[in-house]
Amino acid sequence: MQPILLVLAAGMGSRFGGLKQMAPVGPQGEWILDYSVLDASRAGFGKIVFVIRHEMEEEFRRLTEDKYSGTIELAYAFQEITDTPVSVPNIEQRQKPWGTGHAVYAARQHLDAPFAVINADDFYGAEAFQTLAKFLGDSSLQSEQQTYGLVGYRLSNTLSKHGTVSRGICEIADDHTLLSIEEHSEIGYRADETITAVNEAGEELTLSPDTLVSLNCWGFPLGWAAQLEPLFTTFLEGRGTEAKSEFYLPAAVDQLIKAGGSRTLALPCDSRWLGVTYREDLPSVRNAIAALCAEGAY
Repeated sequence: MQPILLVLAAGMGSRFGGLKQMAPVGPQGEWILDYSVLDASRAGFGKIVFVIRHEMEEEFRRLTEDKYSGTIELAYAFQEITDTPVSVPNIEQRQKPWGTGHAVYAARQHLDAPFAVINADDFYGAEAFQTLAKFLGDSSLQSEQQTYGLVGYRLSNTLSKHGTVSRGICEIADDHTLLSIEEHSEIGYRADETITAVNEAGEELTLSPDTLVSLNCWGFPLGWAAQLEPLFTTFLEGRGTEAKSEFYLPAAVDQLIKAGGSRTLALPCDSRWLGVTYREDLPSVRNAIAALCAEGAY
């Protein structure tokens, strides 16, 4: 059973100023997404499911089918505000869907094999996909309890010089088991070169540059998406009417870990992460990819 790659591409990139998934970064105008699709197909993934918004569908399908249809099987899922397991009061006042956990929930009908999750606008590197494919193909990991995989990255290698970012901050045991993951926002360098962030309680704290963070590069066993429904239901019942509340995928994983019966392994990966959070990030990303191409990686 070949694994599935689930690509979260519904965000329009408001801070970046446009559909940042389509920004050219390669020497021939390639998108970051082109490299992820190539790396995934080389690693043995058999299908890619794109999570998009309905208003993006016509153009997104045209662009992706022209590029990828001869390389790998494609499918499309739609992250819409109205796709919820329970009714939400005043839902018409909501401007955006409920984040990354909601995006995976939106693709649930397409996930008929073990699957990995990535962001469309992050460059994870070939090793990340090879590591995920190996993890998802190892059925022995699911023999005693459900096991998830997280490809983690060093915090200092994931920051932007042009503004703050949000990251899932990970606590890891000596055996590489993920103990907890908590979303932090407003992460960035301060004038004294320290890294500060704001946790979910609204508290500002200082983080080590070596802190392991999640960039939504996950591996999950077959059937895992069904576990999101009760978590998403509880979230909506408690916070569904908040204008900017988000159902984060790392937070959902953290809940399942703390409930027992499952575990997440931090998967070793030395690939370099590249991301375009702000338009000003583009030159450095282009330079890094040009170097990889010059080395023969692409």
